[in-house]
Amino acid sequence: MRLLRHLFHFFIYSNLFIAGCAVLMAWQTCLLLLDGTIPAHLLPFIFSATICSYSFHWYLSADAGEDSPRLRWLRQYRWLHMVLFIMGLAGSIYYGIYLIDHWLWLLVTAFITFLYSAPKIPLPVFRWLRRVALGKTIFLALVWTHVTSILPPLMAGVHWQPAFTLFALSRFFLIYPICILFDYRDREYDRSIGIRSLITWMSDKAIRQLFIVCISLFFIWTGLLAVCGWPLSTLLLLAIPGIITFFLYSYASKNFSDTLYYFALDGLMALSALLSWCLHF
Repeated sequence: MRLLRHLFHFFIYSNLFIAGCAVLMAWQTCLLLLDGTIPAHLLPFIFSATICSYSFHWYLSADAGEDSPRLRWLRQYRWLHMVLFIMGLAGSIYYGIYLIDHWLWLLVTAFITFLYSAPKIPLPVFRWLRRVALGKTIFLALVWTHVTSILPPLMAGVHWQPAFTLFALSRFFLIYPICILFDYRDREYDRSIGIRSLITWMSDKAIRQLFIVCISLFFIWTGLLAVCGWPLSTLLLLAIPGIITFFLYSYASKNFSDTLYYFALDGLMALSALLSWCLHF
């Protein structure tokens, strides 16, 4: 049992889990929008880039004043994040070479990703970003939406369709409410180090209202896919994680366990993709 617990923590805390979620989400996009056609080298690039960006972010988070099982693990194995960062960077460069025709989109993605972690870099020019990081989790939600929902059809070179836009909007408004919960959990720490995000200056009531508006938009955009001829079974599959996220709000806003956030909530982003994979195979 102890070995299984250590393996579980390694899987989650090393960012292998979140990278797997990103790959699953991109695969689902290919299944739903491209009839299962996966652009060459895209999935290993996404896996490598996710490992690279998250390892970089967590390497910079080791000195956070708060305490949690993940941070204790991080401080003990900080070197591992540097190793994974280097490996992820190497993989991103290697597979990125094959995707060089799409360099502009990749550059935009890399820049937005950097904006999320930049306030943690211990240099004056980056500390200044803490005061203007109003949309830091919006940046994160945009990156996840772009990489897992928009890049696949762009790199496949297919004609952009209205369903692609609706699907991307649906995914963004699933991811952002989850990001709101993460920001809510971290807001006291963010305030203590001077990070000014949207959630740090909103009241609890306003945060809940923002969450409800965003999750409602998720259901609206998902439902509108029916206009594009998507079957009800697919729409229900996409809606399941949104339903769970909605009912988890009260519990997650009071209980901040690492397992809840880094396994359950992160996993909700890829839940419909996992269900699609199970049904597909």
